[in-house]
Amino acid sequence: MSSVHVTDQNFDTEVLKAEGPVVVDFWAEWCGPCKAMSPIVDELASELGSAVKMVKVNIDESPNAPTRYGVRGIPTFMVFKGGALVDTRVGSMSKAQLSEWVNSTVA
Repeated sequence: MSSVHVTDQNFDTEVLKAEGPVVVDFWAEWCGPCKAMSPIVDELASELGSAVKMVKVNIDESPNAPTRYGVRGIPTFMVFKGGALVDTRVGSMSKAQLSEWVNSTVA
C-alpha cells in the first residue's frame, strides 16, 4: 500500500474518520527536505501495509488542515488515532528514524 494524497476536502474522511492510525506528511512542492522525504514515506507505507495509513497533504493546495493543526514548518509529520492528534515531528528524518517514531507512536 502506498501513501495516499489527501486534500482539505477529504481530510476528515481519510484521516480523522480512519479505522486505524494515520501518519500525515504535510509537505510542499518547493520544499527540498519534503521532496527528500517523499520516497521514504512511500517505502514505509508499503512496508507497514494496512497497519498504518500514510497520507500526504500538500500545504499549498490544501491550506486548511495544516492551519487547523498549527503547522509552521515542513515537512511536518503528525500521527492521528481515533480522530485525535497523538504526536508531531517537524523536519527531515532518516527512514530508520521515521519508522521507529511511527512504530513507537502507533503501538
